[in-house]
Order: sequence, then structure tokens, then C-alpha cells
Amino acid sequence: MQRQQYRNMDDIMTEKTWKQFQRWRTERKLRLQHKDYSFAVPHVEPDMQRLMTNRTDTTATWIGHSTFLLQMGSLNMATDPIWASTMAMQKRLTEPGIPIEQMPPIDVILISHSHYDHLHLKSLRQLANDNTLVIVPSGLRSKMKRKGFPNTIQLKWWESATIGDVRITFVPAQHWTRRTLTDTNRSHWGGYVFEHVDAKCDEVKETIYFAGDSGYFRGFSEIGERFAIDIAMLPIGAYEPEWFMGAQHVTPEEALQAFIDVKAKLMLPMHYGAFKLADDTPKEAIDRLLAERDRLGIDAEQIRLMALGETCDLKTAFCLQKGT
Repeated sequence: MQRQQYRNMDDIMTEKTWKQFQRWRTERKLRLQHKDYSFAVPHVEPDMQRLMTNRTDTTATWIGHSTFLLQMGSLNMATDPIWASTMAMQKRLTEPGIPIEQMPPIDVILISHSHYDHLHLKSLRQLANDNTLVIVPSGLRSKMKRKGFPNTIQLKWWESATIGDVRITFVPAQHWTRRTLTDTNRSHWGGYVFEHVDAKCDEVKETIYFAGDSGYFRGFSEIGERFAIDIAMLPIGAYEPEWFMGAQHVTPEEALQAFIDVKAKLMLPMHYGAFKLADDTPKEAIDRLLAERDRLGIDAEQIRLMALGETCDLKTAFCLQKGT
């Protein structure tokens, strides 16, 4: 029986030909000679005492790349955990915000898709315990079980699972997947919406949207129509050259449009500063983001550039550092 192959909305294609890939590689050798990587995303000392004991406040702590520690409704959750020191033979640009051995016990791990910079098996094995639930896109559960994660469930787009008082919904993205030469798009891709639900009245108290990895698409507007989002975690890096990366990775300007589309109150930029996945630098991504923010007249307080190890408390919408 032929295995399912997953697609984007409107059948948008992200696959590239070998000729296109070779063109990018050739251009990249010249482009990277003129890139300045002296800027590094800053670190702050994480408030580990709070993170280890917190089971009441809704918080997001940036570890790096697309990895966050989310604390909501008494759950500790981790998105796309990656503590790898190298990726595609490129050394990591910054150390993770929290060393993996210092992480609090994780109840739920969320995987947005199977690319190596989002699904890193060594990090998962270090992070998961016997009680950790792993949530993956449809088509990926069997692989995870073969790799030693029996407590895994998979979700389709718009499908939800409720763990404790947190409802987790898998939502669309525009992307693709591949880990080997034979498994292109054999599992799906997407983001997650986390809703803190009051069990007594089924009222949603707080909502966080984690976009995963995506090009710009109409799905952002649909997500914004379905959910009342407080915080949106949106990618801003790995977009250059745009002729090659455009269908699968938003530019900083498109990330801001996605923020508008999902109607969130606060944006936490991610997916930059950890690895050289494309030809843009962390500083270029930030500069373009802030320039577009100013051009659109978006309040500066609505776009929070977090330091690694920093915690954003949803109740105050204020990023807290240890000792402040």
C-alpha cells in the first residue's frame, strides 16, 4: 500500500530541484564571505528556582532556535527541543538558554515537523522521562515509537488533545519534511495552539501560539479567526536567499504580517540566532524586523526580542530576568 504524502494548503510546493539547490550552494560560497556573524543573541541567567517550582503561572522561556520551555496549567512543555552543538556541520552560534541537564521535568514534548533542527533525537532522549508525552504531526508516530518513544500521539491539522487543563491543537503551517532520501513529506508539519482551559466552565483563560516553521500563507488568518491568541511565537530567520527559501520560511516582514493575521497581543520572535541554516545573519533578521515594525506603526512593546534563558510571564506581558 502506498504511504500517504502530505501537502500544503492550496498545494503550494516547497520542493526544490537539484539545479536550484546547486545554484544556492554556489551563490552561498560568495555571499557568506561578506556576512558579519560578530553579533550573538544575548544570554541572561535563567531564574531556575522559579522554573523548577512554578506550576501556576503561564510562562515562556526561550532556550534557543525554536525551543521554548512553556509552563501552563501545571504542565511543563518543550517545543522542538534541540540542544545540538552542531547542525549540518555548522557549529552552534550560541549556547542554549538553559543547559539540558538543568531543565525541569518535562510533561509534554511538542514536535512541529521532522527536520533535524526541530526533531533532534538525542535531545529528546535526554529530556524525556517515562511519563513524558510526545505529540507529533500525523504520519510521525510510528517512527517515534521505533526510536524509543512509546508514549507518543499524533495529531492532524485542527485536531486537539487535552492534557490536564491545557487543550493543545495542531494547526497548519506551510512547509515540508524530509530526513532521508525516501521519506519526503511522509509526515505532516504545523504549529500548536495551547489553551489554558478552566475545567469548571470550559472557558479559555490564556492562549499561546507556536508557529513551528512556515512560509507565509493564508493559514495564519484562519488561525487568527479560530483562536484568541495572547502570545505568538513566530520564526524570523533562515529566509535568504528569498528565491530559494520563500515558500518554506517567512521573512521578518512576513513574520510581522503573520502576527497581524493571527491577531496576537504579543510576538516572541524565534528560529534565528542558533544555526546557519540559510544565508541571513541574526542581526540582519532583527534589523529587518524592527524596521518593518516601525514602518507599520506597531507598538514596540508588542514585539519582544528575548534573550536566551529569559522568561516571559503572560500575566504581566513583561519579560523577567533573574533578580528583576
